Amino acid sequence: MKVLPFTIPVPHDKTIIVQKDVLPHFYPHLHRHQEIQIMWIQQGEGTLIADNNMHRFRSNEIYWLGANQPHLFKSEASYFQPKSKKKVIATAIFFNPSGQLASFFDLPEINLLKRFLQQHSNGFKIPQENVAEVINKILLIKKSTGVSQMLHFIDLLKSIALIPSLLPLSMSTQPQNYSENEGQRISNIYNFIMQEYEKPITLEDAANKAHMTPHAFCRYFKKHTRHTFLSFLNEVRINEACKKLTNSNNETIANVAYSCGFNSITNFNRVFKRITTQSPSEYIERYFNNNEGK
Repeated sequence: MKVLPFTIPVPHDKTIIVQKDVLPHFYPHLHRHQEIQIMWIQQGEGTLIADNNMHRFRSNEIYWLGANQPHLFKSEASYFQPKSKKKVIATAIFFNPSGQLASFFDLPEINLLKRFLQQHSNGFKIPQENVAEVINKILLIKKSTGVSQMLHFIDLLKSIALIPSLLPLSMSTQPQNYSENEGQRISNIYNFIMQEYEKPITLEDAANKAHMTPHAFCRYFKKHTRHTFLSFLNEVRINEACKKLTNSNNETIANVAYSCGFNSITNFNRVFKRITTQSPSEYIERYFNNNEGK
């Protein structure tokens, strides 16, 4: 299976690809493609990995992923249960500014949009206050063809380019040039950590998964992710803890800590505050205060 790079099937008569997926879960492997991707999550929740950063995603959110930006929408574990009836629904727009659209983006009148694409190669999330407007424009593109579709596409880009203060999904300064073998190896490591995070996995476990010595694995992992193995594992665990603390199941902080792979509450609290800048109780209080009435 190809993981990195990933090929988007492009019809010969299309430069803008609109794809709607209704699936049991999202594609479960780290991958990248030449096309910029605008991803509207209509239904589903989980963790987005973009380059070396993690973000929680939920239904009715929209993400912009840069060309060749490694990413993975990891559905919640419940989607993978054998008897799960859950499904994800998403509409994505793919376009390659360096492909057939290259001459279009070289037009002087389109210079503003070209600069916008160059400045946001690390992707971003559409602010919630702009989501409804962007959804309407995505639907217009989906329903139209030919010249009308292209005009709606330009209008969508123009609207997004006018949104102020877009925060990047990743702080990576340059794309990683993975070979396919490297992409497969990194994907396997990521998947192993994200599937086993609640267990007491060790550096040796991860190194064995990558068929490397622990010393070689440490250098390799840091080079490709800008994380140490432990810092990445802790971010995965805290990301999962944040979801559990706010999913209204009334789990105690202690239960969440142990279920996410921490062997002491003290260590959990320390790592949680270092990553989120808040204690678990402060995080819960702020989350529910911010979401009251929504």
